[in-house]
Amino acid sequence: MQGAGEKPLAVVLLSGGMDSAVAASMLARTHRLACLHATYGQRTANRERVCFGALAQSLGAARRRVVDLSHLGNLGGSSLTDPALAVADADPARAGIPATYVPFRNAHLLAMAVSWAEVLGARQVVIGAVEEDSSGYPDCTRAFYAAFQDAVRLGTRPGSRIELVLPVIGLSKTEIVRRGRELGTPFHLTWSCYRDEDRACGRCDSCVLRLRAFAGAGVPDPIKYAPEMAGNAGGMARDPRVAALTAFLERVRRS
Repeated sequence: MQGAGEKPLAVVLLSGGMDSAVAASMLARTHRLACLHATYGQRTANRERVCFGALAQSLGAARRRVVDLSHLGNLGGSSLTDPALAVADADPARAGIPATYVPFRNAHLLAMAVSWAEVLGARQVVIGAVEEDSSGYPDCTRAFYAAFQDAVRLGTRPGSRIELVLPVIGLSKTEIVRRGRELGTPFHLTWSCYRDEDRACGRCDSCVLRLRAFAGAGVPDPIKYAPEMAGNAGGMARDPRVAALTAFLERVRRS
């Protein structure tokens, strides 16, 4: 329950990545945070969970919880969760939804967050989804979240009035880095790589998007990359892979 003069409580889906970290930083100005993290069999689950704990502490979270959605990974269908499927290098010529898409994942995450919000009496559920740089994932669009908001309204008890909050949905990755810098988001505590947990590979879609974002913002990325990437992060703005991926994402956004 909210005490007199106390900030309202918001449930924040905090993956350990930079988008959700910035979204949480934005809400922390006006809300107490109940941080929720899910493990679903992803390759970098251990590193993401460590980042979640460090971010929740840094943000002064009022509550934190980790939920096990391993059944989602057990269903297969994604290179993030199936060891038999390789996580491919970023490829701007690739058509369609990439193999890293976890089928309907964000619906599972939102369902858990809304359930917890209803238990806590929180009126906001926050997710760091990004539409423009989402690689075409269907559960990262405004249309998806509008439909899910209708489901929340219909599927929760009367008076709950739980709102889905999408602080970074309309921002580019570069804009997210800039906003995070303004807010003091601890990017050194975040993780984006799809493949590795020690040093980021620098070659998967998520790494290339992150490197492009920091290069575009003109600031160094504070996490460590694989040795072959060392010393190159600052020059990613000129990397042909980044330029090609930028063009690909622009085509996806316009389609």
